Amino acid sequence: MALTHVPVAPLPPQRFRELLGDRYGDLEEAIASARERFAGRAVWHVNSTARGGGVAELLQSLLAYARGGGVDTRWVVVGGNPDFFQITKRIHNNLHGSAGDGGSLGEAEHKVYDETLREAAEELADTVAPNDIVFLHDPQTAGLVKAVRETGATVVWRCHVGLDLPNDLARQAWDFLRGYVEEAQAYVFSREEFVWEGLDREKVWIVAPSIDAFSPKNQELGAEAVKAILAVAGLREGDDVTRATFTREDGSPGRVDRAAEMFQEGPIPDDAPLITQVSRWDRLKDPIGVVQCFAAHLDDPDARLLLAGPSVAAVSDDPEGAEVLAEVKYYRQELESAVRRRVHLATLPMDDVQENAAIVNAIQRRSDIVVQKSLAEGFGLTVAEAMWKARPVVATKRGGIQDQIVDGESGVLLDDPMDLETMGRVLVRLLGDHEYAGRLGAAARQRVEDQFLGTRSLIQYAQLLEELLKHVGATG
Repeated sequence: MALTHVPVAPLPPQRFRELLGDRYGDLEEAIASARERFAGRAVWHVNSTARGGGVAELLQSLLAYARGGGVDTRWVVVGGNPDFFQITKRIHNNLHGSAGDGGSLGEAEHKVYDETLREAAEELADTVAPNDIVFLHDPQTAGLVKAVRETGATVVWRCHVGLDLPNDLARQAWDFLRGYVEEAQAYVFSREEFVWEGLDREKVWIVAPSIDAFSPKNQELGAEAVKAILAVAGLREGDDVTRATFTREDGSPGRVDRAAEMFQEGPIPDDAPLITQVSRWDRLKDPIGVVQCFAAHLDDPDARLLLAGPSVAAVSDDPEGAEVLAEVKYYRQELESAVRRRVHLATLPMDDVQENAAIVNAIQRRSDIVVQKSLAEGFGLTVAEAMWKARPVVATKRGGIQDQIVDGESGVLLDDPMDLETMGRVLVRLLGDHEYAGRLGAAARQRVEDQFLGTRSLIQYAQLLEELLKHVGATG
């Protein structure tokens, strides 16, 4: 099968009632309207992986709440071969303004791209109904637009990546994709600056990503659960595995059983100040730069640095992950022994995505500071996740990160991602000034509650689709 159907279990939107208070009425109204408007229609979402990365995380919760609200939401994943994913990773990097592997995006690449998606396009066209709505996510799915449009279904292309100031590399990616995506009836971008030049502005919508406050990655975890989860994962000493528990998305009990693959001299002491970056193993996240900053500017003998990311074997649409991890491991190994013992690398198990999310949750809650040293960024869900946990976040002023953090109020934004001295100075201050760090963390959590919870995305998507269906109906 060219497409893999991902089960979507319903989640009750009513769980947000207490959290949102008076604002819950807006969500309730949007859900009731959507349930009536989309009766008999399926709303499909198509992307390239069901686990690993921000898009998969967004879909896991948003689709579940939409289904819980009475909308028939469905999720399918398109497959591919190594050549296809090498090309789409190149497009992804180019959209961020980066050369990536330096390869071309010409006729040969179009041929591989088209041939890889041909079977998926045929299968999807045979599956969707004329009144359905299909969201196609990111470069991997753009080649499906035409086939789905021909079924009579309504097609939305959702782009999660972009560049604040486009360069020739970004435009090269636009040129490769433009012929595929222009036929979509709407385009959704994460921020205004990411919208391509030359697109029909009447078809453009801006929807920032969001997090689910009740998911295993963001739910409240007690101190004992955090310690036990980290012990099972291998980040700290401890053996009381019975406390390594969390609540699964369906409300059932869950337990962390799998260990991370650790590259370290020993576990992280419980009393050690901890700076963490959680991200995919991607050069645009600059993990080596984070280690360089820590080694050069954090001379506290007790402070520790943790870089955590997914198991590289588990993320099918990111062929560079293993290469980047190998580079970071080599760089760490070459550090002086006194510094190397304070640097920890963790690749987290992905066999159970909810277990993985619980480990990330525990890591972020254990951290004194969370960093996101992106050279380019679409949105950066790990920023909102750490902010929700009231952690002070130090991040680069790139992409959607700057929409989340108000500099000096709900975190710290770094203008130049290569300025390690300034980054180091900020980290040292936060480790030494607990009042300042606490103030930033408290404001960060409030900002996420106000702006970046999934309920806002649900309302926006309901509005988008209602307007789109009115327009499609009016134009025949």
